[in-house]
Amino acid sequence: MTIDPADRRPAARVDNQDAALFGQTPSQTVGPFFHYGLPWKGGADLIGASGMGARTDLFPPEHDVLNVAVRSGVPNGHVIELTGRVIDGAGAAVPDAMIEIWQADSNGRFAGEAGSDPHFVGFGRAATDDDGRYRFRTILPGRVAGPGGVPQARHVAMSVFARGLVRRVVTRFYFAATEGLADDPILAMVPAGRRDTLIARSTGEGIWSLDLMLQGAGETVFFDL
Repeated sequence: MTIDPADRRPAARVDNQDAALFGQTPSQTVGPFFHYGLPWKGGADLIGASGMGARTDLFPPEHDVLNVAVRSGVPNGHVIELTGRVIDGAGAAVPDAMIEIWQADSNGRFAGEAGSDPHFVGFGRAATDDDGRYRFRTILPGRVAGPGGVPQARHVAMSVFARGLVRRVVTRFYFAATEGLADDPILAMVPAGRRDTLIARSTGEGIWSLDLMLQGAGETVFFDL
């Protein structure tokens, strides 16, 4: 005995895309998984073996399987700390942001370039804390050539990932009262009245601070990719 395949089908079937079954997909801003899902222990310590960078306080101890980043050796250069707060347009701290940095070594060479420091990667990643603060331990970067071969001032490139940002935003961390600021070809493209949003101030021996304002008055200058 054969059965007509049509007899196996229900008398009436609602298409699985029918709005009667499914309402509108709920919206969700990007994140806020960045600050606990992507940083790793030591990701913010580019010179040592500390656990800087990861927010291990956000998950139970039994789930802590992150390893501390392994360094091949101690890089050359002057040890500094970069810090500051990530702030939203209302002036409130952003406690679930993630910051990435990319920089040259103390001689102005990037990892992989001829003559670069073999013990310095130049890349780091840090989660912000409950007060929106980020922190990195690194080396004061050397000056690198910019457009037309003009030396750039010492700087660290920064990317900010945060809730509500569809794409990362990119900025720079310059150092106040260091050589080359007046002639830096990239800084020269920024309106004079807004350059302070890119220039960190010294707040102690080897400590440099720069807040990152995502919107509003005093918004940090972000560059097009």
